[in-house]
Amino acid sequence: MQKIFLKLLAVLLVLNLTGCGYNTFQSLDEEAKASWSEVLNQYQRRADLVPNLVNVVKGYAAHEKEVLTEVSNARSKVGSIQVTPELLNDPEAFAKFQAAQGQMTSALSRLMAIAENYPNLKADQGFRDLQAQLEGTENRITVARNRYIETIKNYNVAVRSFPQNLTAMMFGYKTKPSFTVENEKAISVAPTVSFEDKK
Repeated sequence: MQKIFLKLLAVLLVLNLTGCGYNTFQSLDEEAKASWSEVLNQYQRRADLVPNLVNVVKGYAAHEKEVLTEVSNARSKVGSIQVTPELLNDPEAFAKFQAAQGQMTSALSRLMAIAENYPNLKADQGFRDLQAQLEGTENRITVARNRYIETIKNYNVAVRSFPQNLTAMMFGYKTKPSFTVENEKAISVAPTVSFEDKK
């Protein structure tokens, strides 16, 4: 009788493990790492374009030193952040990474705005090629970030859903941070538009 009970218990344990979600967490975790790698790949592509872009702009707009320095500093800050797989599980480190990338985006936007003041720079084929590559890279970053956000959403839902949350707690799976808007409060306020004549 005891042997039958032990066999029955073993079968029940196996059946419970198939529905516990452990394999789901393995899949979702690997998917999150892969989509994160793609985000990093696109950010690295952008960082690699920056020195060439700065050099081309410097040739036409050397006296725009402040913006050129800002772009170089932003690139240095992005490069100084050590990107490890643990970054995905550390909301504070993730926020620092996101802030550094935001500074890079902002600095590059100001650099591109300078081009409007220099017709010869805008006409330079090298600048136009770099500008097109940068625009394409920004689009790729957006796509990669969106995929990552979707992947993390699926992962976080699994971590928080019953009964998989029990497996998550047992094996130490926790929710992962996702990308957020830098200034969420500012974008939540609708802009005011006035049609009054200014005299």
